[in-house]
Amino acid sequence: MSNVKLDYKNSGITDKEIMKYKEKVIKIHNEFNENANDENAFLGWLHLPTNYDKKEFERIKKAAKRINKTSEIFVVIGIGGSYLGARAVIQSLTNTFYNVLDKKKRKAPQILYAGNNMSSDYLQDLIDYIGDKEISINVISKSGTTTEPAIAFRIFREILETKYGIEEARKRIYVTTDKQKGALRKLAEEEGYETFVIPDNIGGRYSVLTAVGLLPIATAGIDIEKLMKGAAYAEDKYSDGNLKYNDCYKYAVIRNILYKLYKNTEILVNYEPKLHYFTEWWKQLFGESEGKDQLGIFPTGVDFTTDLHSMGQYIQQGRRNLFETVINVIEPKSDIIIKEDEDNIDGLNFLDGKTVSFVNKKAMEGTIEAHVEGDVPNILLNLDRLDEETIGHLIYFFEKACAMSGKILGVNPFDQPGVEAYKKKMFKLLGKPGY
Repeated sequence: MSNVKLDYKNSGITDKEIMKYKEKVIKIHNEFNENANDENAFLGWLHLPTNYDKKEFERIKKAAKRINKTSEIFVVIGIGGSYLGARAVIQSLTNTFYNVLDKKKRKAPQILYAGNNMSSDYLQDLIDYIGDKEISINVISKSGTTTEPAIAFRIFREILETKYGIEEARKRIYVTTDKQKGALRKLAEEEGYETFVIPDNIGGRYSVLTAVGLLPIATAGIDIEKLMKGAAYAEDKYSDGNLKYNDCYKYAVIRNILYKLYKNTEILVNYEPKLHYFTEWWKQLFGESEGKDQLGIFPTGVDFTTDLHSMGQYIQQGRRNLFETVINVIEPKSDIIIKEDEDNIDGLNFLDGKTVSFVNKKAMEGTIEAHVEGDVPNILLNLDRLDEETIGHLIYFFEKACAMSGKILGVNPFDQPGVEAYKKKMFKLLGKPGY
């Protein structure tokens, strides 16, 4: 079983400081478990890895196989939690150049995204790229009225109906939405689209292990059984309410202690480009969960070593309101040996026989040491490797840590009232009735 291990020796926070939160943590932990079955508590993710809809899970796998047989491209239409989790997992677990590989090597359709912005140039470029290629789409929206995906779905529905005719288009449109209500549910029932459910008690940013994320992930050829197995392992591992034995809760506590020390910006750091969109998912998870009532740690992220050449200076010597959480993948999937060069123009012959991953690790270790000396506390999350079980584990780790962290902070980590503010202004400017 792949594992995730917390190392906080460079955080500046002691076990004694952490354990001061012991009683608060056990109280919140008990509240989570007591309210786990309350439809209005948005805790459906808590036991999801072991209590998911097995019949729907099998339908997801069958749909993914069908899409693979009929489509060169699978367009995922959604925004925020409706696409970030799937994109994070797909990027983490597939070839870096997955979408440009020949399908024989890829063994799955290209996965492309729409409805995650309102750029006409983006949409037109995507349409131009698709051209005459065989496609299917998955529109993901609980209500069906979220502006960005609703516009994209209108456009792609018309493209499919024009290209294939109404009957065949219906077979290529997959809808993930509310179980009973909403505009998209109504349309799906009228048209006979195959549908999957966004559970009522799971918010979008906690939904990656539901059909929201699982259909695109399975379509990309990723083993969703193993993904859920890793999450189930994490569910069990972090089920202990005793802070002393729960790394997930320790991470939540350390974040809040640092916040009280005016470290109000957290940078999620990776040294593997495959984790870029995992950072984007994490940013939404923590930003939307904690940023309320003029409170919360600002979540941001960097891809090292790339961003050491752009953000490194600021992190080293800028405002001291920062701390970093570093994701360290211990075993790379592949490695390259650096060989001696006769001319040695670059002066790198001292690396002869060493591997690129070895150099990457030393860059990580040196950066952590330098940043800690520069008063940037560091938390380290060690992952055995990037595989389905580890990513499933890491997803659950962050979801539960986020819920605990928000509760310690004193906000509701499951709502997002501020998201509606810009929509009201936008709809008024657009002349929408009622605004």
